[in-house]
Amino acid sequence: MTILDLGPAAQRMTTLLDGVTDLDGPTPCADTSVGDLLDHVDGLSTAFAMAAQKVGGDQRASADASKLGDDWRARIPERLATLAEAWRDPEAWTGMTKAGGVELPGELGGVVALDELVIHGWDLAKATGQPFDVDDETLAACHGFVAQFSGPGQEASREGLFGPPVVVPDDAPLLDRLIGLSGRDPGWSPG
Repeated sequence: MTILDLGPAAQRMTTLLDGVTDLDGPTPCADTSVGDLLDHVDGLSTAFAMAAQKVGGDQRASADASKLGDDWRARIPERLATLAEAWRDPEAWTGMTKAGGVELPGELGGVVALDELVIHGWDLAKATGQPFDVDDETLAACHGFVAQFSGPGQEASREGLFGPPVVVPDDAPLLDRLIGLSGRDPGWSPG
């Protein structure tokens, strides 16, 4: 079992929040505004922190800017920090847990949470015109996770998780290949 540190990805997301100036702006996620994306990040932070602690498990992360509230700039960083800290406990990575109503092994729950932070961090960075980078270990773990859902015959397993893969050259940077596998165009821009 590999225990991954979600802290760097959570901190990157927190840093990106400072660059948000338009909650109504588009994101690489179809029909999802920046505000909708932030609401989703807020909810997934809580849901996956609870999954690490093996409590609750039915909380689902919406994507609805009208639920974001005025205190999101203070609340989301706190929840991201709580998420990262919860997954630093080795017990979070063992046994079974539940997130978003889905039961899954703790080790898989941690990787899913990390992938959510990385993919949605990229979404937010692109939507707000900010740079985005990922450390090699995190990037490799996320790419390995997403790649298992990308081959022929995996369409049903992608439902609700990822869009159809976007073709990216084999020699493209690993981040671009990860983004393509998630169903996003690495060259996306808001305008």
